[in-house]
Amino acid sequence: MPRLTKLSLALLFAGAASVQAAEQAADRPLPARQAEIDAIVKEISPQRIQAYVNKLVSFGTRHTMSDTASDTRGIGAARRWIKSEMERCGAGRLEVRFDGHLHPVDNRIDKPTEIVNVVATLPGSQPASKDRLYVVSGHYDSRVTDVMNYTSDAPGANDDASGTAAVIEMACVMARHKFDATLVFMTVAAEEQGLYGSGDFAKKAKANKLNIAGMLNNDIIGSSHDEKGKLDNKHVRLFAEGVPPLKEAPSPELRTLLVTGGENDSITRQLARHVKETGERYVPNFSVDIIYRRDRYLRGGDHSPFLDAGYAAVRFTEPAEDFRHQHQDLRTENGVKIGDYPEFVDPDYVAQVARVNAASLASLALAPAAPQDVKVKTAALDNGTDLVWKANAEPDLAGYRVVWRETTSPLWQGSRFVGNVTTARIDMSKDNVLYGVQAVDKDGNVSPATYPLPMR
Repeated sequence: MPRLTKLSLALLFAGAASVQAAEQAADRPLPARQAEIDAIVKEISPQRIQAYVNKLVSFGTRHTMSDTASDTRGIGAARRWIKSEMERCGAGRLEVRFDGHLHPVDNRIDKPTEIVNVVATLPGSQPASKDRLYVVSGHYDSRVTDVMNYTSDAPGANDDASGTAAVIEMACVMARHKFDATLVFMTVAAEEQGLYGSGDFAKKAKANKLNIAGMLNNDIIGSSHDEKGKLDNKHVRLFAEGVPPLKEAPSPELRTLLVTGGENDSITRQLARHVKETGERYVPNFSVDIIYRRDRYLRGGDHSPFLDAGYAAVRFTEPAEDFRHQHQDLRTENGVKIGDYPEFVDPDYVAQVARVNAASLASLALAPAAPQDVKVKTAALDNGTDLVWKANAEPDLAGYRVVWRETTSPLWQGSRFVGNVTTARIDMSKDNVLYGVQAVDKDGNVSPATYPLPMR
């Protein structure tokens, strides 16, 4: 389908023909919304999501070591159905494949087991951007109380048919649109056994030097009620790591980030800011709550191997988990039904989280790449700030936007479009605010910000 009509740069950024003019004028507002992204958000269907969840539950168990030969039960039947569904709805636009490896015996695998991810790729259409990838995932395996029990029924409706259903729905909807960068819709296995599916993918991505510019993980996004029955369908948690746990001496880049007070400006925190801003713009009355942690307290998910590989990666999870419906043998105690049944999944809530994901992915894949080699000049003492960066390669680039915030603020507070240049001066001290530089295309799509490091 056709791309958005190009907006007049003069209308968008009047008064910003030069850096000097931009410094004297207030920032021109970017388009509040893009019609194409609005269309994608509108197409996300709670009814289809519910149907996907029910279908996944119908396989009885999707435990990583469960049956792979049956057409109706076990993880093999589940992955073949996921692949066929994305091939059907992708109609030749999605490149769908199995991505697997044979995992040896370990403390959560009692027999050599093939771990298989289902990967659907929507190739980017712009030569300068198609090698930039954005990955969205959910895990399709399930479990009961005993992580080694691969025969008992394990519906896994919330954990994580909800995330898997969201990924399938996004793949089917977004396959009907074109994007500059490449989108990868991935359902992974063996999350419950040790993040083995996502870990293998991230390891191979790093070895092959894939340019994964962002990874969104959806795990346990199905319930809008906590364990006491309180409704909260207006929020989703977004876990975003700042400084990674260190197993050895920090890299020079990380050391510089810390020395300059940029501990909240990692590439993952920049991705989270972009997701929050974009998601809340396109999904009204819904809040993306950034949590400054890698994941829930001492827990992990499929974004973790991507973080370990050096990629920006975040996790979506519902506001308050009800642990009676996770990792539980199916039973009734004192009149309370325990187990991860589909009746405890709210498809309207899952759809809202999927809409935030889809809007964020579309915005990222339509926008230019985040600027590279952004630096602050520090050769002389100065109460202003001089920024420089490397020029982007995209042919539809309109220019760059400098953003800033107080050191105590989690989100950007001010901005200025400075034109299609590679240097800018802002009359505010680098001592008092934190800066970033974003790339902007002629449609008004904006990249995540890049934190500047010192130029000595």
